Amino acid sequence: MDKVFVVLPGFNEEKHVKKVVESVKEEGFLNIVYVDDGSFDSSVDEALSAGVVVLRHRVNLGKGAATRTGCDFAVSKGARVIVLMDSDGQHEAKDIKKFVSALKGNDVVFGFREFGRDMPFTMRLGNIFLTRVSKFLFSMSVRDTQSGFRCFSSDAYKKIRWFSSDYGMESEMIARASKHGLKFSEVKIRTIYHDAHKGTTPLDGVKILFNMLRHRFF
Repeated sequence: MDKVFVVLPGFNEEKHVKKVVESVKEEGFLNIVYVDDGSFDSSVDEALSAGVVVLRHRVNLGKGAATRTGCDFAVSKGARVIVLMDSDGQHEAKDIKKFVSALKGNDVVFGFREFGRDMPFTMRLGNIFLTRVSKFLFSMSVRDTQSGFRCFSSDAYKKIRWFSSDYGMESEMIARASKHGLKFSEVKIRTIYHDAHKGTTPLDGVKILFNMLRHRFF
């Protein structure tokens, strides 16, 4: 597990980041990188107190930029496998081993959630729509295109490394994986929302859709 790096992008996650880090460590994964994306609360202090590497953006650049910063750092430190998790407690550390195991024989592993009542209504509709559009545009049957819980090899990262600075990173990753013919697998994860008002907004959804079309046709 010494070559497995867990990257946690975050913005104003003082309530959750320390617990998330501790839960990852409890699973035996010690190479953890928290990328603080310009938070103005005590997220950095909470992460540091948990004893992990902390990278900081002085201003908020977006989830895609923060995640890319973390992945670049992991690769520079010799990572063979990179696991992406959100730092807001949406993902369960106990699933990391499932992702790493599912990566055998594959290049990328996507987490997928059930689009049921546990997911806020507007997000459920948006995720269903964007997932269907993604399947049509990129010919990859990924069941949950907006899930941030993912895993990939460092070699695959060089091919899927995204330019999107915002939530468009998830869809761009799929577009690039499709373009390069990468093999993928999926792992079912729980649908957890601690705050129904956080995450992607309808405006973010429009931006994601626009970016998907751009990646497909331009």
